[in-house]
Amino acid sequence: MPLLSEYRALLDQLAEADAPPLTEMPIEAARAMFRVAQPTRPDIAVGTVINREIEGRNGSIPIRVYTPSGPGPFPVAMMFHGGGWVIGDLETVDAQSRQVCNQVGCVVVAVDYRLAPEHRFPAAAEDCYDATEWTYENASEVNADPTRLAVAGDSAGGNLAAVVAQMARDKDGPPIVFQLLVYPVTNGHVFETDSYRENAEGYMLTANSMHWFWDHYADAADRSNPYASPICSLELSNLPPALIQVAEFDPLRDEGLQYAEALVAAGGEARSHCYEGFIHGFFSHFDSVPPTRIAMDDACAALQEAFNR
Repeated sequence: MPLLSEYRALLDQLAEADAPPLTEMPIEAARAMFRVAQPTRPDIAVGTVINREIEGRNGSIPIRVYTPSGPGPFPVAMMFHGGGWVIGDLETVDAQSRQVCNQVGCVVVAVDYRLAPEHRFPAAAEDCYDATEWTYENASEVNADPTRLAVAGDSAGGNLAAVVAQMARDKDGPPIVFQLLVYPVTNGHVFETDSYRENAEGYMLTANSMHWFWDHYADAADRSNPYASPICSLELSNLPPALIQVAEFDPLRDEGLQYAEALVAAGGEARSHCYEGFIHGFFSHFDSVPPTRIAMDDACAALQEAFNR
């Protein structure tokens, strides 16, 4: 299927702007650019939005708790933002957190994990796991039902959701009921897939930028650790059911599909869907690029199904 016409127009506009590539920007400039590209959406009203800090093994972790209207307790989804572990924060994940909160009818806990290169692997993974453990142990504080706990994220956030699910299994931690992995990063070793070759340039996320993200996040020796590259785990059984969503025009397409296949081969329950005509980032485009709304609808339906089993 050809690229969506809305995406073609967007990419043409970006090309005309002739901005420097992400890989040539200072880190703080890249972070500022991402905030502009992923604005907050206070117009998507939810019951309450509360910022707070919790304690993790490495100090305080900022979180933002989105709660739907109603008495609760509600199911709860941990939301880990994208941005290659280098850019992104609570502001850039605001729109999708609000939408999931409303559409699923669940508490969403967005996590402001520490970023690379100031804090390299495993800082982000540890913060996300600690926030998940805190939410499970303190569910009553956020009006949540700890028996209905899911992990979710897009791109690097999808990586972290998959990693937290593995950590929870390995550490006999919170009983996670579902993983929503949206165009997740799963492999820091292999950059020669068909999707990397076909979509190396021209579709927002580039092959060069993925190398840049990985170089900032993890040393080469660390990338075989399954808590960095979840597909490298030698044991992929006994993990929560998963939905893995990928885009046709995305370097990460194949590694997401491969992770779904690996989960199934290990005896797990995993579904994958490749959205034709889409590019990386579609999960936050549910309003700005209307055809992508189907992916948000699919994700929310999958969460609702998991919470109501």
